[in-house]
Amino acid sequence: MIATLLGKKIGMTQVYDAQNVLVPVTVVEAGPCPVVQVKTVETDGYNAVQLGFGARKTKNATKGESNHAKKAGLDVTPRVLNEVRLTEAYTGKPGDVITVTAFTEGQIIDVLGVTKGKSFQGVVKRFRVAGGPAAHGSMFHRRIGSVGMRQTPGRVWKNQRMPGHMGSEMRTVQNLRVVKIIADKNLILVNGAIPGANGDDVIIRSGKKAPKKA
Repeated sequence: MIATLLGKKIGMTQVYDAQNVLVPVTVVEAGPCPVVQVKTVETDGYNAVQLGFGARKTKNATKGESNHAKKAGLDVTPRVLNEVRLTEAYTGKPGDVITVTAFTEGQIIDVLGVTKGKSFQGVVKRFRVAGGPAAHGSMFHRRIGSVGMRQTPGRVWKNQRMPGHMGSEMRTVQNLRVVKIIADKNLILVNGAIPGANGDDVIIRSGKKAPKKA
């Protein structure tokens, strides 16, 4: 079974677990994800499946996207496509649907998402640089300070922390626990926070570095 799903972050709330402990959770609408394409070693050089999520309006889908979905026997064009590598060839066929039943309550998972964009920021917010004195006469509060050298080496070092664009980067949060699965609504309740704003697309997969059971 494919232990990966595409989904959408709904928001955060809190629920009681089996031990009556109040747990903060993130609600994720995961799937259903149809298998749009199957790749094998014989045809493509590696094993993988292409999963889809959501539905794109017919007027907004290109002819290539529509025909790609029709080839898999889908009535609608998926809004999101993502390829999942597999160690072994997929035994199913295009058109199969992967749902939240691919996961179980208590399972350790990883969630991939794009962080919130924070536009152009200075070094104090972007890298937590201390800045200068807070006194009125210092004239140096939140600036970066000296970054260059004089004669040696006569340039700015690579990877120097500077002001720039912050956020909108792919991030993976590992070893989150599935608290509850609501199959009839395609919802997964995950213990903790995940990257991105409400409504952003995320990828849920089984934990690659899950701690070993005692």
